[in-house]
Amino acid sequence: MKTRVVSAADPHATTYALDVLHHQGLVAFPTDTVYGLAAAVFDPAGLDRLFAVKGRNQTKAIAVLLAELTQLDRVARDLPDRAKKLAAAFWPGPLTLVVPRAPGVPEVISVDGTIGVRIPDHDLARKLIGLTGPLAVTSANLSGAENTRTAEEVLAQLDGRIDLLLDGGRTPGGLPSTVVDCRSGELKILREGPVSRDQIRAAA
Repeated sequence: MKTRVVSAADPHATTYALDVLHHQGLVAFPTDTVYGLAAAVFDPAGLDRLFAVKGRNQTKAIAVLLAELTQLDRVARDLPDRAKKLAAAFWPGPLTLVVPRAPGVPEVISVDGTIGVRIPDHDLARKLIGLTGPLAVTSANLSGAENTRTAEEVLAQLDGRIDLLLDGGRTPGGLPSTVVDCRSGELKILREGPVSRDQIRAAA
């Protein structure tokens, strides 16, 4: 398989991506942090491919990206008040919130009944997710390898392994999102990133 590369400026770019995702394919695209690699959330075969292509252990959860808050109910439930406050303060942006997973979301997304969700601060990413619905997105690299910030870096690791790459130039960020577990009364920072611990405490 040869990976197709399409400029993000192509007016049909998101249409091509939508078609790939509807056929259990994988699409890489830029976000506000690093390039992401996506499969459709409710496509178990596509999700299995996502884990296989990255060489990722299926015990590791995959986050879900949204285009807007109205999509949240499709993948999450019973949001704690502190999660709502953090979403209001930092979305769109580089903050992933771990909350209870909604019924019907494939268990392979996360083995412990949770789901990590965020809205990226990136026009192309949100436009695509607005068309497709929520997407399971992980960094567009091989597990354990360097994160990717350009299309060339994505191809260096994943050429021939994924179906489509939307080339949107260098991503504005460089660090993966901050990840916060919001399920208990005490917030737990699972991964530090662009949103600092102090910012989270102030907003929550």
